[in-house]
Amino acid sequence: MTTPFVHPYIPNTAPATKAAMLAAVGAESIEEFYVDVPAEIRLGRALDLPAPFPAEADLTRHVEGLLGRNTPTTQRLSFLGAGTYNHYVPAVVDEVINRSEFLTAYAGEPYEDHGRFQALFQYQSLMAELLNMDVVNVPTYDGFQATATALSMAGRRSGRRGIIVASDVLPDKLSRVRDFISSNLELHHVPTVDGLADAAAVAALVNSAALAGDVAAIWVETPSYRGAVESGIRALADIAHAAGAVLVVGTDPVGYGVLTPPADQGADIVCGDIQSLGLHQWYGGAHAGFIAVHDDPSFIMEMPSRLFGLESTTVPGEYGFGDVAWDRTSFALREDGKEWVGTAAALWGIAAGVHLALMGPQGMAELGETLLSRTRYAQQQLAAIAGIRLTDSALHLREFEIDVAGAGLGAQGIVDVLRSQGIEPGVVTGESTLLVCVTELSSQADIDRLAEAIRALTETTTDTNTAVENTAVQNTAVQNTAVQNTEEKSA
Repeated sequence: MTTPFVHPYIPNTAPATKAAMLAAVGAESIEEFYVDVPAEIRLGRALDLPAPFPAEADLTRHVEGLLGRNTPTTQRLSFLGAGTYNHYVPAVVDEVINRSEFLTAYAGEPYEDHGRFQALFQYQSLMAELLNMDVVNVPTYDGFQATATALSMAGRRSGRRGIIVASDVLPDKLSRVRDFISSNLELHHVPTVDGLADAAAVAALVNSAALAGDVAAIWVETPSYRGAVESGIRALADIAHAAGAVLVVGTDPVGYGVLTPPADQGADIVCGDIQSLGLHQWYGGAHAGFIAVHDDPSFIMEMPSRLFGLESTTVPGEYGFGDVAWDRTSFALREDGKEWVGTAAALWGIAAGVHLALMGPQGMAELGETLLSRTRYAQQQLAAIAGIRLTDSALHLREFEIDVAGAGLGAQGIVDVLRSQGIEPGVVTGESTLLVCVTELSSQADIDRLAEAIRALTETTTDTNTAVENTAVQNTAVQNTAVQNTEEKSA
């Protein structure tokens, strides 16, 4: 995997030093450290790097050429989502987080700057109000990691291994979560019904002989991978609590100006990503994860990441902003910590805090209403096209899936054709299914343009099929005439 190379300024690259390090850990070669990485995804060759550039201008030209291959969604009519969303970012958000004291600081928060602790405390407070939860952490790397950590918290708290997955989960997220928890927890999937959790099937699995007494959590996503807003959270919470387990809800906070927060429906841990709150798509997004719990020490003390709150100082009666319950973190306990969480995505927390402060309760309510109404409008317009149907009848926020098989189309074919027209129609989820995403930036005219473009494809397909059928009829008629003439001659 690696080619021996001795760097003039890195002592550990020297063969003798490497050999001593390998001997210290009991390994024969560096290759042993990569045995868990499947061979088919290893590179197996040197990186494809250009020859060293003699001048900075040459390097700049090369990098700009690479960056020029990207096409931002702002230059196309985009209906792409699947975890990274094109929401409006107020100018003041970028203005604040691009200030040098925020942008250039390690993790967005140098430890000696308590003013930044206040900014993060305010972010936590705004998120707690939006989610109607008591405690929210400083952002972790992303929503995938936050969800994996939330499930790990449930496992550590109960000492159990079983996690029941009750909804459709974004495949990339599921993959990351599985990798993170696989050594301690086991995922058990219950298929959804019409896009939503099957509470009866979940209850049956919880009480089955295979899992009875070993369920740590029920995990549900709302909106789900396909954008369905879960309506059975209360029922799932009751099932989990009856079994001594907890309900973990993975969610996007963008809709809770109008939707009922999971905490009000019995959720014990709420987690997800804050990319929708003032963060750009940026070729894959600026992502950061949140974990929210009630004011219950049995949950709070399982949170591995930092919390900021009001703390007393060495001056009697004086308070400042600082770490709460620092001694529970991996920063304090190091290798004895319950879970390691390193550099936090604190800069994105400040961005989300600014965004929430600007929006306020009324702004978040208007945003949620806009997302719901435009999602429904897009569903109606696309489902009105002959041969195209919605894959479920649930309430959807922002995303939904369509099946185009009835129109004689393929999902990838739609993407290929519409991309040439400057439209990104969605994410391919199957041979004939497409995940379409709309946000407040998707105007009615934009949605109409998408619908007309797909309708034109269906009509082209219909015309082609009709022509083929007519040709076949004509050929059959010619053949029948020829047979009749032959028979007449024979007679």
